[in-house]
Amino acid sequence: MGYVIATANMKGGVGKTTLTVNLATCLAKNHGKRVLVLDLDSQISATLSLMSPLDFAKRRKQSKTFRYLIDEVINPVPQAKLTIQDIIQSQVCNLPGLDLLPGDIDLYDEFVVSEMLHQQATALGEQDFETIWNRFERVLVNNILKPIRQEYDFILLDCAPGYNLLTRSALAASDFYILPAKPEPLSVVGIQLLERRIAQLKDSHGHETKIDIKMLGIVFSMSSANLLTGRYYKQVMHRVVEDFGVEKICKVQIPVDVNVAKAVDSFMPAVLNAPQSAGSKAFFQLTQELLQKL
Repeated sequence: MGYVIATANMKGGVGKTTLTVNLATCLAKNHGKRVLVLDLDSQISATLSLMSPLDFAKRRKQSKTFRYLIDEVINPVPQAKLTIQDIIQSQVCNLPGLDLLPGDIDLYDEFVVSEMLHQQATALGEQDFETIWNRFERVLVNNILKPIRQEYDFILLDCAPGYNLLTRSALAASDFYILPAKPEPLSVVGIQLLERRIAQLKDSHGHETKIDIKMLGIVFSMSSANLLTGRYYKQVMHRVVEDFGVEKICKVQIPVDVNVAKAVDSFMPAVLNAPQSAGSKAFFQLTQELLQKL
């Protein structure tokens, strides 16, 4: 069985999706791994980093997005028309070993989920609604992935910013998480908030099934070329080292590189679109570093 790794930060705009898709591509292209990217963000940035909007629109029309699998959990029918294998897009960007489970701009309705769980609690005579909710949180992403978990060396979960149901469920289903960040005070707040939330997640589920997710590393991407020499940068990095220890901070940092941003226009990751760029070389090195950590 391979690794399930979530990419998460409470703050947006820190490079989660860019890290996820480039790391996945490096694992498949340079290390011969079988990799699945699951897009859990309704902004569908990971999906549109690996396929064109036209291809996505066709798949959405055929119900071949992650939304269909969630609908199957929330409103199960006796004979599901599509399996997870039907929905996964294999060899995205024409790269053998790189697969995508496309996200959706309309992933789920929290009210519908609450209503379903309330009905379950009533039917079971369960007084503690929190227990029912936690159980659902723990199994939602985990059960969806169960049929294909053995088929991949890595399943990378691109989480939305914040801390919604899908992010919590993704963290509960993962072996590790990677924390992308920028060396800026607000980004560090996002790290601290996520750490606190994960501690609460483990604590709230501890009496039933232990959640054993571990931090794989904090990956910094530079927000400006001048940042490395600035007093701000040093203060922020000192704070992160104090809080998490130097061993949790990845040595490889992602530099400012216009090629990484422009790659989105070609609907493929920078490591395929501009493999000789500084950003792509950093992603190659980061992938090696993370493999060594594992």
